[in-house]
Amino acid sequence: MVMIGKLDLDEKPAIVAVIDEDPAENARAAKWLGADVLELRLDLLEFSGIEEANKTIERIKVNTDLPCIATNRVQCDGGKWQGSEEERIALLIDIMPFVDAVDIELSADSGLRRKVIEAAKARGVTVIVSAHDFNGTPSAQEMKNILHSAHEAGADIAKLAVMARTKQDVLNILQATYDMEKPVCTIAMGQIGKHSRIIAPCYGSCLTYGAIARAVAPGQIKIHELRSALEILF
Repeated sequence: MVMIGKLDLDEKPAIVAVIDEDPAENARAAKWLGADVLELRLDLLEFSGIEEANKTIERIKVNTDLPCIATNRVQCDGGKWQGSEEERIALLIDIMPFVDAVDIELSADSGLRRKVIEAAKARGVTVIVSAHDFNGTPSAQEMKNILHSAHEAGADIAKLAVMARTKQDVLNILQATYDMEKPVCTIAMGQIGKHSRIIAPCYGSCLTYGAIARAVAPGQIKIHELRSALEILF
């Protein structure tokens, strides 16, 4: 069983809304559109400090009652964090008492990544270990190896997003998803892979990420469109 807050991901896949600005207002909009989980992009929200972040998250939870994932994405993994790596990791650890899950990159320094994972495990916070390839799609076996590495690092959910160049790329990531025994989230980015955000859950992806208004990743679909499609499939 894998949970994010009180949400049981074994029951059905969850739609994650990416909150990158105006968090309280966009969180309300996300719930209204049909999101199950909120991803707080700390690298985009630019909180002045942990106290402001805490108050914002409290306001979000009062207004939506949705579980929250804290993500502080480094630039090489598609984020916009401007500070040092030590500061980035410290913010993720400091915010853990207020969130239900944390996302840390597989590419992060192993020692710093381990600090995040150990802090999360100590608090009962779900760990997502993520990897991104914005240039292409590895082979199905290579993708399975990446997902295995994320689980070995301590992930409760191994997340992999790749850039699909061909329909075969999409088939390969769906095959890798289907072959995994532990919880995964997989995404084929880009226009060719856009439909993977709807169908990857049919092959075992427990999360799919949607946009409230504008996409924050290539090929991202709006939340209400994802909800309509998944209600048909699940």
